[in-house]
Amino acid sequence: MKRRHFISAVGATVVGAMLAACTPSDDANSNKQDATSTAQEKFKWKLVTSWPKNFPGLGEAPERFAEEVNRMSNGRLTIKVYGGGELVPPLEVFDAVSHGTAEAGHSAAYYWKGKIPAAQFFSTVPFGLNAQEFNSWIHYGGGLELWREAYEPFGVIPFAGGNTGVQMGGWFNKEINSLDDLKGLKMRIPGLGGEVLQRAGGTPVNLPGGEIFTALQTGTIDATEWVGPYNDLAFGLHKAAKYYYFPGWHEPGTALEITINKKAFDKLPTDLQAIVENAARVANQDMLDEYTARNNSALVELISKHNVELRKYPEDVLEKLQVISESAVKEIADSDPAIAKVYDSYKAFRDSVIQYHEISEKAYINAR
Repeated sequence: MKRRHFISAVGATVVGAMLAACTPSDDANSNKQDATSTAQEKFKWKLVTSWPKNFPGLGEAPERFAEEVNRMSNGRLTIKVYGGGELVPPLEVFDAVSHGTAEAGHSAAYYWKGKIPAAQFFSTVPFGLNAQEFNSWIHYGGGLELWREAYEPFGVIPFAGGNTGVQMGGWFNKEINSLDDLKGLKMRIPGLGGEVLQRAGGTPVNLPGGEIFTALQTGTIDATEWVGPYNDLAFGLHKAAKYYYFPGWHEPGTALEITINKKAFDKLPTDLQAIVENAARVANQDMLDEYTARNNSALVELISKHNVELRKYPEDVLEKLQVISESAVKEIADSDPAIAKVYDSYKAFRDSVIQYHEISEKAYINAR
């Protein structure tokens, strides 16, 4: 009898211990409920851009980014996209994201050179990296870390958000036969390209896309660059200028950026953060794919239907612009240790990738 009582008592104790081990405590239940609640919480963001709403290429990229985020999150994170001027002026996107007026933005880093001089390198550099090379520097050459370091004081997290590829050289109403033809020329051209034009004797003007056509048509500016045939046709720039020059020495692979307010990003669960990051990568590649597919047919239309005169910059003009560019960029870099840090990384990567592309990309294109 005593033996049976002992066994029963031990059995009850073991079963009780097992049940206790298998049954979550109140704290565990609470943590699980909190995690589930966080995972299922829904977030609504605003995204402001520097482009007209749904403008081909540039304006469609943020829309696709928002669609991807919504689809991959199953509606847990929805993003409403505002065109330039709908919520904030086109060139105030960075400040809007920094101040939390909008949780996200889509624009180009060279617009913020007055605030962050090093930002220009995260957009494009005259005679610098093309789109493929820029993406490699950003994601595998240390560029992204430097980009985020530059924006960190403003509470903004940048992501690569698209690329136009090599742009066109610009629209003019007079022929460019020598460097002297650029002197006194008022041209819409941002970033480091504008710095080079200024040193060549021209006057750079920074205008948002929506103002370019009127400025060119009314003579407020003498010339303009925008992007390439796909976008330039959409803006009707052929109606305001006669000559269309190439190549786009000033913007050999212009990167766009998706910027996220850091506080808003930190509030997201880790899975939604990963979705934002991956949706940005999708938008980044998708834009380049689209421009590559659309530019040629648009160029054919500009020439065959609208009688645009396609011109190549004279070789000596390009050579002189490159000399001015190398000098200007180095001088700007030497003026500030923060810029020099980015410039050194950019230049080292460019010099390295040029060597390989001489016997790969360039050699193949020449052979083809």
